[in-house]
Amino acid sequence: MSAAITHTVNIQEEMERAYMDYAMSVIVARALPDVRDGLKPVHRRILYALHEMGLFPERQHRKSARIVGEVLGKYHPHGEAAVYDAMARMTQEFSMRYPLVDGQGNFGSLDGDRPAAMRYTEARMSPIAQELLADIGKDTVDFVDNFDGTLQEPSKLPARLPNLLLTGASGIAVGMSTNIPPHNLTEICDALCYLIDHYDNGDDVSVEELMRFVQGPDFPTGGLIYRHGQQDGRQVDMIRRAYATGRGRIIMQARTHVEEMSRGRSRIVVTELPYQVNKSRLIERIAQMVRQERIRGISDLRDESGRQGLRVVIELSRGTDPRGVLKDLFRHTQMRETFGVIMLALMDGEPRLLSLKRCLLEYITHRQEVITRRSQYELKQARHRAHILEGLRMALDHLDAVIDTIRRSREARTARSKLRRRFKLSETQAEAILAMPLRRLVGTERSAVEEEYKEVTTRISWLEDLLASPHKLMAVIKRELQELKAKYGDARRTQIIEGQEGEVDSVPGERQVVVWTVSAVQRGPAQHFSFQRSTGITTRAVDGHLAHLKVEASDRVLFLTNRGRAFKWRAFQLPEKERPISRFLRLGQREDVVALLALPSQEEAERSFLVLVTTGGRVKRTRVADLILVEQNPGQVVGLHEEGDELCFGGLSDGTQEVVLVSSQGQAIRFAEEGVRPQMSPTARGVIGIRLGKKDAVVGAALVDPQGQGELATVSATGYLKRTPLQDYALQRRSGKGVRTASLSKRTGNLVAAVVLRPGQKLSILSQRSRRAYFRFEDLPHMARSTQGRRLANFGRQDAPARAVVL
Repeated sequence: MSAAITHTVNIQEEMERAYMDYAMSVIVARALPDVRDGLKPVHRRILYALHEMGLFPERQHRKSARIVGEVLGKYHPHGEAAVYDAMARMTQEFSMRYPLVDGQGNFGSLDGDRPAAMRYTEARMSPIAQELLADIGKDTVDFVDNFDGTLQEPSKLPARLPNLLLTGASGIAVGMSTNIPPHNLTEICDALCYLIDHYDNGDDVSVEELMRFVQGPDFPTGGLIYRHGQQDGRQVDMIRRAYATGRGRIIMQARTHVEEMSRGRSRIVVTELPYQVNKSRLIERIAQMVRQERIRGISDLRDESGRQGLRVVIELSRGTDPRGVLKDLFRHTQMRETFGVIMLALMDGEPRLLSLKRCLLEYITHRQEVITRRSQYELKQARHRAHILEGLRMALDHLDAVIDTIRRSREARTARSKLRRRFKLSETQAEAILAMPLRRLVGTERSAVEEEYKEVTTRISWLEDLLASPHKLMAVIKRELQELKAKYGDARRTQIIEGQEGEVDSVPGERQVVVWTVSAVQRGPAQHFSFQRSTGITTRAVDGHLAHLKVEASDRVLFLTNRGRAFKWRAFQLPEKERPISRFLRLGQREDVVALLALPSQEEAERSFLVLVTTGGRVKRTRVADLILVEQNPGQVVGLHEEGDELCFGGLSDGTQEVVLVSSQGQAIRFAEEGVRPQMSPTARGVIGIRLGKKDAVVGAALVDPQGQGELATVSATGYLKRTPLQDYALQRRSGKGVRTASLSKRTGNLVAAVVLRPGQKLSILSQRSRRAYFRFEDLPHMARSTQGRRLANFGRQDAPARAVVL
């Protein structure tokens, strides 16, 4: 028996070496993303396997079990749960700001439900994931051996997409961890383009300059984040600190709003949660706090989430202040959470804490290398093709001699040798000539060779110029970023609050615009709408807008219909996409909206009045505070007791205004609003404002200030327009017949509309066939009361003006 060989080692040194090897393995091969493509090894291997399997967005989904098996067997020799869980997260829209895998089936939920077994789900690459693998076949990245040395896998991806900041990353390594928040693609692309434009002076670019483009993290679940917080007893810009140092904390908060209920009760509705908050656990936590009486005033709690999105309803007891309950909810539950920013990533194989600027610069450096290698590969291919085309051109120029040489050869090898000696060709060129089909001898094919040769030589010149010019290389990076932005860019989901941590903001203060058109209603941010119009008559039927309001999200909006009914809504409850107004308000037959108003706040309601006018000449005035209207349900605001009488006007007043009424037969009256006593009954029909003759009706009404500023513009049935100063209409008592405001005849027809117009405003006229005419204040003829006006709105024989609004 041979003697056993023993080695003496220092146990401390051996433990240190083994632990360091293990630690570096975890850091480099498992837990931390690469700064260049923003991916951990498992995610990179999943995407590369999908690419190799041909599971592109236009292809059919494939079973997840098949994909996991491919990754395990070829690239990632770990447990199947590690691969499947990573792939499942790449499909979740509530986890990834831009999902990299397109999943089909149950891949989990915001309630923390586990994905279905991989034999039940299917997946393929998402469209945006293709940008990470673009040009991977053009020698743009290095390939390394897989775990058993039988295959090659990329050490990184070409990453046309700035993925690290877009999708973020989280992971716990040995002695360190990373937690990078996701961002908005549009903002990151804009910041990169700015950095490229100032690349030569990149050291001088400050965090503040970059934050002009990158406002802050943009989480997939939306919500709110606070910009400022307390640090060492002073207010600090938390987002700037995180971007400047790579470390910081971001205060996230749920998006909520308050809805009024009947009998003086209200409810808090949660529509967006902080990032990575489990909805089911949040509801359980709220219920626990209520049972422990740490949160008071909650009478009911339920989850109404569905296809329309997240909706957690918290009903409050009568008399409970919603702001107090919200403050307790934010203090005791995950409705307000902290995201600890640690921007740690692998740079040159080593973990580095990176600022926002360093992340962007490293991505630009990576793209410089990728585009250089891609251009070198394409240049090599183009030169090779040009070399072959040169041989084909020579062969076509000496066609008879080439054919004779080939014909006299007994073997292909002999023909190749003779061609090389006689025409001084390379082996590649000779082989291409021998492989040339007979159709290339046709005249059109010969010109095609020349055309291709010209294109290839132009391409070679462009690539050589690109490789020789760093500025042109950067221009290519910028152009590709702009293409990404145009293709995948979207609006922010997370709103940044300029206030300080701890403040309660139940309804974000972003200004909204509510737009009422002929047949629809819609709301959205002010920047989404433009209401400028050129003057003149439109040439086609359009659904132009009749009115728009600029309101806060929590403001109350009132719709008035010709049947004397009112619908009260909160601005945030109105549809963000254009929706037919008849369906949205559940209008009856021949019922139309005649006015859109923004109700004043509760404090101003006592001093505000709703003034209503009917076609029968009656005027009603009601204190806004006396209106009893349930949100989203119709309520009567004026009684219409006479046959054919309809509500035609509604406006808000401070109680000191004057009322102007105009009838179809050309009579007008102006009287003080104070002459109409307020009425509380919703079915009261009001008092007589103007006495009308037979077959006469009110076609226009307005509220004006006592100084009489503005001019009365009238529109006749055949398109005669004019404007007359309000001072020409003497102030009278109500219930009179008024004075003549237009000289009417068979040629002019009766009046169909009248409005009060001021300098700078426009008159919009809608015809019976929904065509539009726009006129500036200055375009309308300035005439006396008893004149007929000038024919400007001529819609043709079979069309006529129907209504007018001020824009």
